[in-house]
Amino acid sequence: MRLNTLKPAPGAKRSSKRVGRGIGCGKGKTCGRGHKGQESRAGFRHKTGFEGGQMPLQRRIPKFGFKSRIGARTAEVRLHELSKVDADIIDLKALREAHVINANIKRVKIILSGKLDKAITITGLSVTAGARKAIESGGGKVV
Repeated sequence: MRLNTLKPAPGAKRSSKRVGRGIGCGKGKTCGRGHKGQESRAGFRHKTGFEGGQMPLQRRIPKFGFKSRIGARTAEVRLHELSKVDADIIDLKALREAHVINANIKRVKIILSGKLDKAITITGLSVTAGARKAIESGGGKVV
């Protein structure tokens, strides 16, 4: 194989459509541009993102970050962090007292990460399926 003999596979490259060569070519007369209007003229070019005068997407969306207020009040607690809590019944209040979550946290979801070494009861908190299985296999329960 030599560099001067390289060429694309047969059928990989189509020849370009010759426009303006009569009605037999299928792109005669208006050359596929239609009749009248801005796009039919020579030299037509529009800016990237131009939507025909409609307010473009890049101008419709906010220009600064978005921070969910729900996400700011939600926390994930891992299973091994529950061993820091001394209470048998674990709820939001018990997690705050054990300094596992901040005072401004309103929702907690317990996720499966690490091991749980004692039987506990969880009330008022959401729990993932894997964490629920681990808690119940350790003798605890989720209410």
